[in-house]
Amino acid sequence: MAVARRIKPVNFDDRLSVVDHLDELRTRIVVSLGALIAAYGVCFWQKDFVLDTIQRPLDGRDPITFSPTEPFLTTLTVCAYAAILICLPFLLYQVYSFVLPAFSPTEKKVALPMMLMVPVLFIGGVVFAYYIVLPPALDFLLGFNAENFQTEIRAKDYYSFATLGLLLMGVLFQVPILVLTLCRLGITTPEKLRKNRRYAILGLAILAAALPSVDPVTMILEMIPLILLYEFSIVLAAWLGRPDKAIADAAVTETPGDSS
Repeated sequence: MAVARRIKPVNFDDRLSVVDHLDELRTRIVVSLGALIAAYGVCFWQKDFVLDTIQRPLDGRDPITFSPTEPFLTTLTVCAYAAILICLPFLLYQVYSFVLPAFSPTEKKVALPMMLMVPVLFIGGVVFAYYIVLPPALDFLLGFNAENFQTEIRAKDYYSFATLGLLLMGVLFQVPILVLTLCRLGITTPEKLRKNRRYAILGLAILAAALPSVDPVTMILEMIPLILLYEFSIVLAAWLGRPDKAIADAAVTETPGDSS
């Protein structure tokens, strides 16, 4: 009952002491860790399914290990990545629930819809990377100059490459959130985004090149959705990205006070 009382929603008008805030933060951290541990337990229980799922893009090839401890440690690491992915929506909810009460009702109207889009876009990025980017990237890398090499796949290296690529693609799929936030806050406009499209594409190409992939196939497959997401962001910003009148009025009323 005490935990339920501490993590109940807090309104903007509520006045809490520093101890109350720290108590709420501690409770949410404990709840989040509990959910993460439970998810990790499920993933470790179903470790064969987790490993088979992430190995599927290898098309039947089994990774190899070079030490007695590597299979155990690698399995622990992969299960940890899977647990984070499963718990991400719940973890983000805990973050939002702690942060949103600090926003005024007007600011909350801007922040809440965009925050709710974060886990959806993240999962979309992970799914896209798993089904669209990873298989052709592996085909290219493992088949490149294959007649001159006896290519073996080390489990530790493959899982790091695959999981890091999936997580980073999920992060990069947050482009619409960033663009929409900038537009709603009045920092930029859809017209400026269209005018500076070529610079944005150059920036996205640099981001795609910075991902843990060294081949042109992967880079192109990563760039295409990022460019499409940028174009979608412009459309979304033109529809929903105009600054709220209340925010604009607040900015106008604060200006004379600053200059006095």
